[in-house]
Amino acid sequence: MKTITEYGYAKINLALDVTGVRDNGYHDVRMIMQSVDLHDTLKLTKTDAPGIALSVGSASLPTGPGNLVYDAAQLMFEKYSLQGGIAITLDKRIPMSAGLAGGSSDAAATLRGINRLYELGLSTEELYNIGVTLGADIPYCITGGTALAEGIGEIITPLPAMPDCRILMVKPPAGVSTGFVYKNLNMDTLNHPDVDGMIEAIKRGSYIGVVSKLGNVLESVTLAHCPEIATIKTQMQTLGADGVLMSGSGPTVYGIFPTKEAASFAYTHFRVGPYGSETYLARPLQP
Repeated sequence: MKTITEYGYAKINLALDVTGVRDNGYHDVRMIMQSVDLHDTLKLTKTDAPGIALSVGSASLPTGPGNLVYDAAQLMFEKYSLQGGIAITLDKRIPMSAGLAGGSSDAAATLRGINRLYELGLSTEELYNIGVTLGADIPYCITGGTALAEGIGEIITPLPAMPDCRILMVKPPAGVSTGFVYKNLNMDTLNHPDVDGMIEAIKRGSYIGVVSKLGNVLESVTLAHCPEIATIKTQMQTLGADGVLMSGSGPTVYGIFPTKEAASFAYTHFRVGPYGSETYLARPLQP
């Protein structure tokens, strides 16, 4: 039986704008996404016996429908009438319900893995089109790196790597669902981030430009229900972060630091505090 390993990398949003709402309720977005080297690990084994066997270790996740890994595998088997089955072991490190796309990244890794295991020869675009039927972040997570995501998330434009730095991520325990955040977004009062300015800063390799253009229109909704976000942002700035922002629909807050030493000092501060087990230090990643 052939076994391969795939990695699902966490992402942060350097900029997240919502530009409209479609008739079907989906929101049009313009987002600058960035992979970081915090990751989940998936081992996928091709089996002769039919069916999908998913193991999630100690994580409190379903092992059947409702888990994006299982749903992604099921979709691939049904869509391409694959013979046999698959056993998947998921080792979770990315926190759940955090705004870091852990579930989406794991689903993307599953699509890539089955494409490899069953030698389907699917292009990146074909994987994007499959992924978006499961979740708006999945197309980006298929390739990762630094990219602009548009439409409902399925139109991906790769960008040059962001300037090297260290990224400290802290997740408070409280949070709200992505659906709730979008439902309660007031389109008439949005403070739109400068997405084009962020793209230019990335293309110039300008660290100062990147940290000065951070913005997320979803932050105000989540902040109203999770005031700890503001507290964490203030603490990160006090500890030397050059830019701070909530990622995705939250509640994880990240800070960008210029050096490993500066970030490690702030990391130690948060690790001994109330968010200790949900404090993560990472670097930008180009998979």
